[in-house]
Amino acid sequence: MTDTAENAARALSFDLTSEPWIPVLRLGGEHVEMSLREVFSEAHELRRIVGDLPTQEFALLRLLLAVAHDAFDGPRDTDHWAELWADDDCFATVGDYLDEHRERFDLFHARTPFFQVAGLHTAKGEVSPLNRIVADVPNGAPFFSSRMPGVDRLTYAEAARWIAHAHAYDTSGIKSGVVGDDRAKKGKVYPLGVGWAGNLGGVFAEGETLRETLLLNMVAPAVTVGLSDWDAGEDLPAWRRPACGPGAEPVRRPTGVRDLYTWQTRRILLHADGDGVHGVVLGYGDPLTARNKHGCEPMTAWRRSRTQEKKHGEATAYMPREHDPTRSAWRGLGSLIANRGAPAQGAEAADYLPPRLFEWIAQLVTDGELDEGYLVRARIVGAQYGTQQSVIDEVVDDHVPLAVVLLHERKSEYAEQAISAVTDAENAVMALGDLATNLARAAGTESDGPRATARDTGFHVLGTHFRTWLADLDGCTDPYAARADWQRQVHEIVSRLGDGLIDRASDAAWQGVLITVKSRTEWLNAGLARKWFRHRLGTCTGRAQHSDRPTTDTGGEPEAVAPAAALATEGHL
Repeated sequence: MTDTAENAARALSFDLTSEPWIPVLRLGGEHVEMSLREVFSEAHELRRIVGDLPTQEFALLRLLLAVAHDAFDGPRDTDHWAELWADDDCFATVGDYLDEHRERFDLFHARTPFFQVAGLHTAKGEVSPLNRIVADVPNGAPFFSSRMPGVDRLTYAEAARWIAHAHAYDTSGIKSGVVGDDRAKKGKVYPLGVGWAGNLGGVFAEGETLRETLLLNMVAPAVTVGLSDWDAGEDLPAWRRPACGPGAEPVRRPTGVRDLYTWQTRRILLHADGDGVHGVVLGYGDPLTARNKHGCEPMTAWRRSRTQEKKHGEATAYMPREHDPTRSAWRGLGSLIANRGAPAQGAEAADYLPPRLFEWIAQLVTDGELDEGYLVRARIVGAQYGTQQSVIDEVVDDHVPLAVVLLHERKSEYAEQAISAVTDAENAVMALGDLATNLARAAGTESDGPRATARDTGFHVLGTHFRTWLADLDGCTDPYAARADWQRQVHEIVSRLGDGLIDRASDAAWQGVLITVKSRTEWLNAGLARKWFRHRLGTCTGRAQHSDRPTTDTGGEPEAVAPAAALATEGHL
């Protein structure tokens, strides 16, 4: 690099506290970019962050939360949180905080560039293309991106967003071996895992404005909600810690959410000029294992892993509960709101733990600091990786409206009936899928496709109605009556879908085939499939009618319902 080029590089500056770079949606529907200072000062007039990907929104939200937690040095408890919630101008002091740490928020600072390592380089001076950090350009599949065939340049604002995203969601795989990193072997560092948020089934609570969203997700370091590994006195974000070098820091546990939300999982340095960013050096940073971080990470649910317990010789081991891209958020309601709490002394540890975030909101509701009629959107965001975590195959983004009365510890019947309502829907859709299977079998055709289509249709239609029903629970005085109303809705909706399948059944399905069910022969045709379906649907929704019960040919006694699973057991499917 010539002296002129070096001087030009040193002259670059992009101050994230004052330059617009965070994309947001105003309450009026306008999309704009704002600086950190503007986002906090106008948070009450903003609807939400709008990232290039949902995962980018999650990464930027956690960055904002780290700023707010550190600026407030809290919230310390529910009383402190309530003071912030009641103060419309609670973020006014964040501006002074940003002024104090302004130097660490310069994207091109000579010594401490934001979320980067000054002077980072490989032995041969290679600079990678920007595809390495821009996650909406799939590796090996550039034609599925609007940026096809690649990314030649980014604006400073875009580059800042993708740096935050890289620390949170970067893929695994072989990275550049940078000078000073003792993990490098022949210029390479072999796979060490994805960015921290990539391990999570990310969850956050979304309010009516960005101000409400930020406050709802600000959790106090309270042991009462399971955040037992939080050391509030030592919890600092990356910009208040010594600048990282090219190698990994000594292995340590996160000290709290400020530390965790800004964890430096990568070593990065942008290459830029006056026209934008044109390259990047990307290496591995500080490792962080996902096992047993439930005492510090509040924005994911957790599952117990017997495999990890055996491997590490631990009594209990919890891993983040990742999202299933094929399963809508409303169907996973139980993982968000089920109050499993701490097991009694001597009792077996729970198989699943809900997000600590929602345990915190439950505490706010139970203590009367948050009105139990308040409605939030529980957003779920996550990345699904493929090919040994070296590529992002799919991004999950869904939501479910949640009346916070469902989290009230002394009104657990609301949560119980809501979770049971999901079971009602799943059982009904299973009956619909079995109907499609039986109709296909009666016609002598393949059944997997019709079954999958019927189930997808059932869940899609019921999902819309369930979200409306769930949102209305806050105004309901009798959750048991509300559940009965939901069962009625499910019965009507799925009955209508089933009738459509039966009406479209072929002549061959009405003629049928001879099968064996429980060691007895039956003539399976559309008529019998309909009778099985109606009885099973009525049973799972509490609306079974005697006239719908299948009978034998001889004695008139009710015959057990024969769903597709029973037919498969007998070897007919």
